Amino acid sequence: MPADLNLLVALDALLQERNVTRAAQRLGLSQPTLSTALARLRRHFDDELLTRTGNSYELTPLAERLRETTEHALFWTDRVFQTQPDFVPADCQREFTVVLSDAQLPFAKVFADLVRQQAPDARLRFQHSTDMFTRQAVEYLRTVDLLVLPHGLLTDMPTLDLYRDRVVCVVSADAVPDKDRIRVELASRPWVFPYRHPSPVFSPVRRLQAEGIEPRVEITTEDLLSVPYLVAGTDRIGLLSERVTRLHHAAAADVAVVDLPFEIGVLVESLRWHPVHERDPAHAWLRQTAAEAGRMIDTAADGLVARDRAVREAEEQATTSP
Repeated sequence: MPADLNLLVALDALLQERNVTRAAQRLGLSQPTLSTALARLRRHFDDELLTRTGNSYELTPLAERLRETTEHALFWTDRVFQTQPDFVPADCQREFTVVLSDAQLPFAKVFADLVRQQAPDARLRFQHSTDMFTRQAVEYLRTVDLLVLPHGLLTDMPTLDLYRDRVVCVVSADAVPDKDRIRVELASRPWVFPYRHPSPVFSPVRRLQAEGIEPRVEITTEDLLSVPYLVAGTDRIGLLSERVTRLHHAAAADVAVVDLPFEIGVLVESLRWHPVHERDPAHAWLRQTAAEAGRMIDTAADGLVARDRAVREAEEQATTSP
C-alpha cells in the first residue's frame, strides 16, 4: 500500500483517542470514514491495532510501538510543509514546543511576550519538564523545539545560556530557624526537595553535605510551585528557585527565605535543542528570541538586587543613627 498522509493523520488520532468515534470528532470526519481508514490500516499492518475490552478499546503491542513513531512522523511532516525559503516572524503561523519546569515561569512569561510582539500569529506550547524527560532528553528533543534546563544537566547537545538564578531555602514564616542553631535545625528538620537529577552539577545535597549537613528528605516533588505550600505551617525546609520564591511572595507571605551562612548554589538556566533544528531559520529566530528574554530576566534581577541592597543599607543606617 503506497504512503498516504491522510492515513497517517487518521492513525495518530486513533492511537491517541483509542476510539473510532472520538478520533472522528477530533479530525472533523464522519465515523464511517474513520472506520474505513481503520480497516485499511489493519490490512496494511496485518494487525488489529485496536481491540475491544469490555466497553473500551486497548492498543495492541504493535499499536503501542506505533504511537511514538507516528507522533515523530507527523511532527516532521508538519515541519516540511511549513518550511519557507525566507523566514519572516510577522508571517509565522507555526507552533513551537518548549519544555520547561515551573521554576522557569518568569522566563516563560517574558519569552511569550516577545514572541507575541514579533510573531503575533505564532503559537507556543509549553510542556512540563519531568525527571523522565531529562533522563531521555536526547530522544525527546527530536519532537520538541527547545528544552530549558540548568546548565550542565545535558551534554552533547547545542546549548545557549539564558539567565542566572539562585537556590534558596524556604521555611514557614512562623518557623524561621534561630540563627545560632541554624546548622542543627538544617540537619534535624525534614526537607522538601525538587526532583533529583543524576548529575553532580546540580546537587544541593552535596553542597549541604560539604557543610556537614545531611538533609533528611521527607518529600520530593516535580512541581516546584508546590514547595511553598508543602512548607507553610510546618517545620519543613524547602529548596526553591529564588525567582519562584518571589512569585509566591507576591501572592502570599506565609513562607520566608532562610538566611544561611553559605550559598546553596547558583543556577545558570540554559537552552537545549536537537542538532536537526540548527539550520532552520524559524528555529534560529526562536532561539534568538529566547536569548533576548534571558537577558531581560537577568537585567531585571540585577535591578532587584540593587534595590534590595539599598533598602538594607538604609535600614542599617537608620538603626545606627543617633
